[in-house]
Amino acid sequence: MINGQFEQIEALALNLFFASIFFLIGMSIRDVLKQGKVPAFGRFIVWLVLFLGCAGFVAKGVIQLFWEGSGIG
Repeated sequence: MINGQFEQIEALALNLFFASIFFLIGMSIRDVLKQGKVPAFGRFIVWLVLFLGCAGFVAKGVIQLFWEGSGIG
């Protein structure tokens, strides 16, 4: 297998791994919030923080993609 192909497969696998980790974290947080009977404002704050963490990860990937495409990184 060509080195470039190996790097692409590795990057894809790493991104899928992080997506699955975010999903599992979200499911566990949902379960804890449901069992703890957390008020609506508290649930909103928790989901906001989780969303911002995920959005930061996605933004990092998009920025990295643009930088590599333009030859910067």
